[in-house]
Amino acid sequence: MRLVERDLLVLRELERWRFCLSRHLRFLGGFSSQRTCDRRLSLLIEAGYIDRRFVLYGVPRLYFATHKGKALIYASLKADKFRIERIHHDIAVLDTAIYFMLHKNVAPGDIRTEKEQHQQDGFGGRKHKPDFVFGQEGKRIAVEVELTPKARQRITTTLRENFLDYDGQRWIVPQAQVRINQLTEESAAIYPDIEVLALEEITEFIKGR
Repeated sequence: MRLVERDLLVLRELERWRFCLSRHLRFLGGFSSQRTCDRRLSLLIEAGYIDRRFVLYGVPRLYFATHKGKALIYASLKADKFRIERIHHDIAVLDTAIYFMLHKNVAPGDIRTEKEQHQQDGFGGRKHKPDFVFGQEGKRIAVEVELTPKARQRITTTLRENFLDYDGQRWIVPQAQVRINQLTEESAAIYPDIEVLALEEITEFIKGR
Protein backbone atom coordinates (compact mmCIF):
# COMPACT_ATOMS: atom_id res chain seq x y z
CA MET A 1 0.00 0.00 0.00
CA ARG A 2 1.04 3.60 -0.49
CA LEU A 3 1.48 5.24 2.88
CA VAL A 4 0.33 8.81 3.42
CA GLU A 5 0.99 11.28 6.23
CA ARG A 6 -2.29 10.40 7.95
CA ASP A 7 -1.14 6.77 8.26
CA LEU A 8 1.93 7.97 10.16
CA LEU A 9 -0.30 10.12 12.35
CA VAL A 10 -2.43 7.07 13.20
CA LEU A 11 0.70 5.11 14.13
CA ARG A 12 2.04 7.92 16.28
CA GLU A 13 -1.27 8.20 18.15
CA LEU A 14 -1.43 4.44 18.72
CA GLU A 15 2.13 4.47 20.00
CA ARG A 16 1.70 7.31 22.47
CA TRP A 17 -1.67 6.15 23.86
CA ARG A 18 -0.64 2.45 23.77
CA PHE A 19 -3.95 1.51 22.13
CA CYS A 20 -7.07 3.14 20.71
CA LEU A 21 -10.56 2.19 19.64
CA SER A 22 -11.51 2.84 16.03
CA ARG A 23 -13.79 5.71 17.11
CA HIS A 24 -10.81 7.39 18.76
CA LEU A 25 -8.72 7.01 15.62
CA ARG A 26 -11.49 8.61 13.57
CA PHE A 27 -10.94 11.87 15.47
CA LEU A 28 -7.20 11.57 16.09
CA GLY A 29 -6.56 10.75 12.44
CA GLY A 30 -8.89 13.43 11.09
CA PHE A 31 -11.06 11.04 9.07
CA SER A 32 -14.26 12.35 7.51
CA SER A 33 -16.36 9.40 8.68
CA GLN A 34 -16.11 6.20 10.70
CA ARG A 35 -16.49 4.14 7.53
CA THR A 36 -13.55 5.90 5.86
CA CYS A 37 -11.50 5.40 9.02
CA ASP A 38 -12.29 1.69 9.30
CA ARG A 39 -11.41 1.07 5.65
CA ARG A 40 -8.01 2.67 6.09
CA LEU A 41 -7.38 0.80 9.32
CA SER A 42 -8.15 -2.48 7.52
CA LEU A 43 -5.50 -1.66 4.91
CA LEU A 44 -2.96 -0.87 7.61
CA ILE A 45 -3.75 -4.20 9.28
CA GLU A 46 -3.31 -6.09 6.00
CA ALA A 47 0.04 -4.35 5.50
CA GLY A 48 1.18 -5.37 8.99
CA TYR A 49 1.51 -1.88 10.47
CA ILE A 50 -1.23 -2.20 13.07
CA ASP A 51 -3.00 -5.02 14.89
CA ARG A 52 -6.60 -5.35 16.07
CA ARG A 53 -7.64 -7.66 18.90
CA PHE A 54 -10.55 -8.48 21.18
CA VAL A 55 -9.14 -8.26 24.70
CA LEU A 56 -12.11 -7.89 27.04
CA TYR A 57 -15.72 -9.05 26.73
CA GLY A 58 -18.08 -6.19 25.93
CA VAL A 59 -15.29 -3.87 24.79
CA PRO A 60 -14.75 -3.16 21.06
CA ARG A 61 -11.55 -4.40 19.48
CA LEU A 62 -8.41 -2.55 20.48
CA TYR A 63 -5.93 -1.25 17.89
CA PHE A 64 -2.17 -1.38 18.46
CA ALA A 65 0.91 -0.38 16.50
CA THR A 66 2.89 -3.47 15.53
CA HIS A 67 6.67 -3.89 15.58
CA LYS A 68 6.66 -2.96 11.89
CA GLY A 69 4.51 0.10 12.54
CA LYS A 70 6.68 1.29 15.42
CA ALA A 71 9.81 0.92 13.29
CA LEU A 72 8.23 3.05 10.57
CA ILE A 73 7.83 6.01 12.94
CA TYR A 74 11.16 5.38 14.73
CA ALA A 75 9.43 4.60 18.02
CA SER A 76 10.72 2.23 20.69
CA LEU A 77 10.21 -1.34 19.52
CA LYS A 78 9.50 -2.51 23.06
CA ALA A 79 6.03 -4.02 23.30
CA ASP A 80 3.59 -1.83 25.20
CA LYS A 81 2.17 -3.28 28.40
CA PHE A 82 -1.37 -2.62 29.49
CA ARG A 83 -3.46 -4.03 32.31
CA ILE A 84 -6.80 -5.65 31.61
CA GLU A 85 -8.33 -4.05 34.69
CA ARG A 86 -7.39 -0.58 33.40
CA ILE A 87 -8.91 -0.88 29.92
CA HIS A 88 -12.14 0.92 30.83
CA HIS A 89 -10.10 3.64 32.52
CA ASP A 90 -7.78 4.04 29.53
CA ILE A 91 -10.74 4.27 27.15
CA ALA A 92 -12.24 6.97 29.38
CA VAL A 93 -8.91 8.83 29.25
CA LEU A 94 -8.98 8.80 25.45
CA ASP A 95 -12.62 9.95 25.43
CA THR A 96 -11.62 12.78 27.76
CA ALA A 97 -8.68 13.83 25.60
CA ILE A 98 -10.92 13.99 22.52
CA TYR A 99 -13.50 15.94 24.53
CA PHE A 100 -10.87 18.55 25.37
CA MET A 101 -9.73 18.67 21.73
CA LEU A 102 -13.24 19.15 20.33
CA HIS A 103 -14.99 21.02 23.12
CA LYS A 104 -12.16 22.99 24.74
CA ASN A 105 -10.08 23.67 21.59
CA VAL A 106 -6.99 21.89 22.88
CA ALA A 107 -4.58 21.10 20.05
CA PRO A 108 -3.57 17.40 19.84
CA GLY A 109 0.07 18.43 19.69
CA ASP A 110 -0.29 20.23 23.04
CA ILE A 111 -1.24 17.01 24.84
CA ARG A 112 1.35 14.85 26.61
CA THR A 113 0.15 11.35 27.48
CA GLU A 114 1.13 9.52 30.64
CA LYS A 115 3.47 7.35 28.58
CA GLU A 116 5.18 10.39 27.05
CA GLN A 117 5.60 11.96 30.49
CA HIS A 118 7.35 8.85 31.81
CA GLN A 119 9.54 8.69 28.70
CA GLN A 120 10.57 12.29 29.28
CA ASP A 121 11.65 11.42 32.84
CA GLY A 122 13.96 8.71 31.52
CA PHE A 123 15.07 5.89 33.79
CA GLY A 124 14.76 7.72 37.09
CA GLY A 125 12.37 6.78 39.87
CA ARG A 126 8.90 6.20 38.49
CA LYS A 127 6.52 8.66 40.14
CA HIS A 128 2.84 9.31 39.57
CA LYS A 129 1.96 11.17 36.39
CA PRO A 130 -1.44 12.58 35.39
CA ASP A 131 -3.40 10.64 32.79
CA PHE A 132 -2.43 13.43 30.41
CA VAL A 133 -1.26 17.02 30.51
CA PHE A 134 -2.17 19.75 28.04
CA GLY A 135 -0.92 23.24 27.41
CA GLN A 136 -3.25 26.13 26.68
CA GLU A 137 -2.77 29.90 26.90
CA GLY A 138 0.66 29.45 28.45
CA LYS A 139 -0.60 27.17 31.22
CA ARG A 140 0.00 23.46 31.85
CA ILE A 141 -3.10 21.59 33.00
CA ALA A 142 -3.08 18.10 34.54
CA VAL A 143 -6.01 15.77 33.85
CA GLU A 144 -6.92 12.90 36.17
CA VAL A 145 -9.60 10.32 35.34
CA GLU A 146 -10.82 8.41 38.41
CA LEU A 147 -13.45 5.73 37.84
CA THR A 148 -13.15 3.82 41.13
CA PRO A 149 -12.74 4.79 44.79
CA LYS A 150 -9.21 5.43 46.02
CA ALA A 151 -7.81 5.89 49.51
CA ARG A 152 -8.26 9.41 50.82
CA GLN A 153 -4.52 9.86 51.34
CA ARG A 154 -3.76 8.85 47.76
CA ILE A 155 -6.26 11.33 46.32
CA THR A 156 -5.16 14.22 48.52
CA THR A 157 -1.48 13.54 47.76
CA THR A 158 -2.17 13.62 44.02
CA LEU A 159 -4.15 16.85 44.39
CA ARG A 160 -1.29 18.50 46.30
CA GLU A 161 1.43 17.31 43.90
CA ASN A 162 -0.54 18.48 40.88
CA PHE A 163 -1.04 21.87 42.51
CA LEU A 164 2.73 22.20 42.93
CA ASP A 165 3.67 20.91 39.46
CA TYR A 166 0.98 22.37 37.19
CA ASP A 167 -1.02 25.55 36.66
CA GLY A 168 -4.36 23.77 36.96
CA GLN A 169 -5.97 20.36 37.25
CA ARG A 170 -9.13 18.78 35.89
CA TRP A 171 -10.66 15.74 37.55
CA ILE A 172 -13.01 13.49 35.58
CA VAL A 173 -15.22 11.50 37.94
CA PRO A 174 -18.45 9.48 37.53
CA GLN A 175 -21.38 11.08 39.31
CA ALA A 176 -21.77 7.95 41.45
CA GLN A 177 -18.31 8.39 42.95
CA VAL A 178 -19.54 10.70 45.69
CA ARG A 179 -16.46 10.23 47.87
CA ILE A 180 -14.01 11.41 45.20
CA ASN A 181 -16.27 14.33 44.37
CA GLN A 182 -16.34 15.34 48.03
CA LEU A 183 -12.55 15.14 48.32
CA THR A 184 -11.98 17.26 45.24
CA GLU A 185 -14.56 19.81 46.38
CA GLU A 186 -12.91 20.03 49.81
CA SER A 187 -9.49 20.44 48.20
CA ALA A 188 -10.76 23.15 45.86
CA ALA A 189 -10.99 25.44 48.88
CA ILE A 190 -7.24 24.94 49.39
CA TYR A 191 -6.11 24.59 45.77
CA PRO A 192 -8.21 26.98 43.65
CA ASP A 193 -6.97 25.49 40.35
CA ILE A 194 -9.27 22.44 40.53
CA GLU A 195 -12.23 21.76 38.25
CA VAL A 196 -14.33 18.61 38.41
CA LEU A 197 -16.20 17.28 35.36
CA ALA A 198 -18.72 14.44 35.35
CA LEU A 199 -17.61 11.51 33.20
CA GLU A 200 -21.19 11.22 31.96
CA GLU A 201 -20.97 14.70 30.43
CA ILE A 202 -17.94 13.65 28.44
CA THR A 203 -19.31 10.31 27.27
CA GLU A 204 -22.58 11.92 26.16
CA PHE A 205 -20.65 14.55 24.22
CA ILE A 206 -18.53 11.91 22.50
CA LYS A 207 -21.55 9.77 21.62
CA GLY A 208 -23.17 12.75 19.93
CA ARG A 209 -20.26 13.42 17.58
